[in-house]
Amino acid sequence: MKDARMHGSRSEFRRSPRHLLASLGLLMLTLSSLSQAQNVSEILNYREYTPLFSSAGQPTREQLPSIKAAGYDRVIYIAFSNGRTAIPEEDQLVKDLGMDYLHIPVDFNNPTLRDFNAFADAMQREPESRTLLHCQVNARATAFSFLYRVIYQGADMKAAKADMNTVWQPNAVWRDFIFAVLNDHGISPDCEGCDWTPPAPQAQ
Repeated sequence: MKDARMHGSRSEFRRSPRHLLASLGLLMLTLSSLSQAQNVSEILNYREYTPLFSSAGQPTREQLPSIKAAGYDRVIYIAFSNGRTAIPEEDQLVKDLGMDYLHIPVDFNNPTLRDFNAFADAMQREPESRTLLHCQVNARATAFSFLYRVIYQGADMKAAKADMNTVWQPNAVWRDFIFAVLNDHGISPDCEGCDWTPPAPQAQ
C-alpha cells in the first residue's frame, strides 16, 4: 500500500511540469491579451469618451490588432487615404481582424455638414457597436466627437469642448463648421466658460 502511494506521488510529480507549463502558457496568453488591450491607449492622441466611443489619431499598422483586442467592433476613418501617415490598405487590414470599417474622407480645409451627417448616420444605425473614430492626429475626429456627443448623446457642451481642447483648439474653419452643425440641430454654441476664439495663425 505504501509503495502504491509513493508510486502515485511520483506520477503526480511527473505530471506536474506539464500542468505547470500549461498554466504558464495560459497566464502568458492572458497577459498578452491584457497588454494588447492596454496598448490601444498608446495610439496617437487616443481619447475614450464612453465605453462604446473613442477617437484617436492614426494608428500604426502594428497597433491595429490592439484595437480589436480592446473590444472594438468598428473603425471609422475621416481623413484622406493618401495622408502622410495613412495606411493605404487599412480597410482590408481592419476587415481581416473582424471589425467593420467605414471611410468618410473629410477635407481638413473644407469640412461639410454632409460629412458629419454621414458619420452620425452610421453611428445611429448601430449605436451598440464599440467604435473608434480616427483621422491623422485626432483633430477632425475630436471635432466630430464633440458634435456627436453634444447632439446625440446629450453630453455637457463645456465638458465635451474641454475634451476636444486636450487635443486642439479648432481654427476658424473648424469653429465655423462646428457652429454650422450645431445650428443645423438648433443648438447654440454659447456656454459658460466656452472660448471659441481660434488660435493665432502660425507664421510660415
